[in-house]
Amino acid sequence: MTALVIAEHDNASLKGSTLNTITAAAACGGDIHVLVAGHNAGGAAEAASKIGGVTKVLLADAAHFADGLAENVAEQVLAVASSYSHILAPATAFGKNVLPRVAAKLDVGQISEITKVVSPDTFERPIYAGNAIATVQSADAVKVITVRTTGFDAAGSGGSAAVENVGAVADSGKSSFVSREVAKSDRPELTAAKVIVSGGRGMGSGEAFKVLEPLADKLGAAMGASRAAVDAGFVPNDWQVGQTGKIVAPQLYIAVGISGAIQHLAGMKDSKTIVAINKDPEAPIFSVADYGIVGDLFEVVPQLVKELG
Repeated sequence: MTALVIAEHDNASLKGSTLNTITAAAACGGDIHVLVAGHNAGGAAEAASKIGGVTKVLLADAAHFADGLAENVAEQVLAVASSYSHILAPATAFGKNVLPRVAAKLDVGQISEITKVVSPDTFERPIYAGNAIATVQSADAVKVITVRTTGFDAAGSGGSAAVENVGAVADSGKSSFVSREVAKSDRPELTAAKVIVSGGRGMGSGEAFKVLEPLADKLGAAMGASRAAVDAGFVPNDWQVGQTGKIVAPQLYIAVGISGAIQHLAGMKDSKTIVAINKDPEAPIFSVADYGIVGDLFEVVPQLVKELG
């Protein structure tokens, strides 16, 4: 029994989501191989070889893998799939684009966004916006799985796996890379941040989000928002936390002016410590908060900043 993890990377280094996926693969049992499909991606392959538990790294290097086009990466996975009992990728935009193609070509059912491995053929995954956990058992010969990264710790270092070059499949010709617009920020990336300060519709305006900046600065935090705040145009889409946004599980999540709609809770309720600030004592956010402050956020947040020195 051998698992193959599809690495998410930028050719030079691995994305953190790959480390969580390797932990999930380890829970399935057996050896763990990592596929790095990229261009001049020796750096990413070398990084993968040093992760604890990884026994082999497959490096497929070709120009048409440079930008992670799903059509090409999926074909590369299919070229080696016959050797594996489990094929896993993170449940990020990358993994969600690649693995459904793989599952369809293998004629197996994909098991999406697992948060726990019960046994090599049985997994847990959230349903109904995280209000229930489904236990899914698969009889397929190959288990194709996307991993909700917040459900697993990141794999550590200490590995010394061999890097094996494999033949790259031809360019599918079905798509081409045009451009990429990357949001730039001095703050930590939302899904990787240890502390997140989020605002909701209760902020009232985009200008009011500046009230949260000193707090985020003090804590070295990323800034997020509820869907209501994003839909109202207060902040950019890439700030959105929730079922239809980014799934996060930081050490500390501070929810300011967020009522706690079910869709938002689905995206952050696995945070280690949750602090809620809201003027409505009946707000649903308090049901998941470890600490709650009932009050006017425009008074409470500056006081909190002052107390932090």
